[in-house]
Amino acid sequence: MDINTITEVVRHPSQRPGSGWRDGDAWLAGGTWLFSDEQPDLRRLIDLMPLGWDGLTATEAGLEIGAMCTVRRLYEFSAPDDWRAAPLFTTSCEAFLASFKVWNAATVGGNIAMSLPAGPMITMTVALEATYTLQARDGSERSVDAVDFVTGNHENILAPGELLRKIDIPAQALRKRHAHRRFTLTQLGRSTIFMIATQGEGDLLLTITAGTTRPIRLAFNSFPDVDTLRHSIESIPHDLWFDDPNGTPEHREHLAGHFAEELRGELA
Repeated sequence: MDINTITEVVRHPSQRPGSGWRDGDAWLAGGTWLFSDEQPDLRRLIDLMPLGWDGLTATEAGLEIGAMCTVRRLYEFSAPDDWRAAPLFTTSCEAFLASFKVWNAATVGGNIAMSLPAGPMITMTVALEATYTLQARDGSERSVDAVDFVTGNHENILAPGELLRKIDIPAQALRKRHAHRRFTLTQLGRSTIFMIATQGEGDLLLTITAGTTRPIRLAFNSFPDVDTLRHSIESIPHDLWFDDPNGTPEHREHLAGHFAEELRGELA
């Protein structure tokens, strides 16, 4: 798609790429969504790739993912043996409605910043209790819990000119047992609902995405019984269930209840 409103592309931004931010600007990472549709409000693209924020660094504290890390690179990452939840990297990459060409260009941070209900990098990072580092226009940084970043369909907490710098996943979450369920209308279609459950020492975290306008993470300090789990699902406000051609809110709520019990049984 030719974006004929663009008059300038900044190829070599400074380490404070937002310092000169103005109306009509957009960050350019992989560009797989940006170049897929008309962007009539945009006048300038700021290319983040030259900044080199694409690393995957495993330490005793966990995994640091640079926002410019591609989906392909995450898919091919070899995790330490004791990271029991690391297969969720592969599972989440495979949840993309995308070709290998998109995998080679799309970035982890770009998928998160798009903040679509079916963004699989959002599902993965929320389920694995990640924190995001956000960089403001003046170069200052703040950290937010992944579950608090997306606020609605294509909506998030980023201020104008602010960007997602990196994602940190704690080793404690990566060592948990896990299970997941995903439903699509077609084999390679967009997720109608994508759920991940992780379990540590008797607790349970249940993450619901794609079926809701923003990620929902239900935390249980002890392993829930059938009634407790069902009540938690039923307590999700009706207006948070997403409505689009892939499923009605009622259908998605039904799937959530069904899959939640399956996940509970699998991890029991």
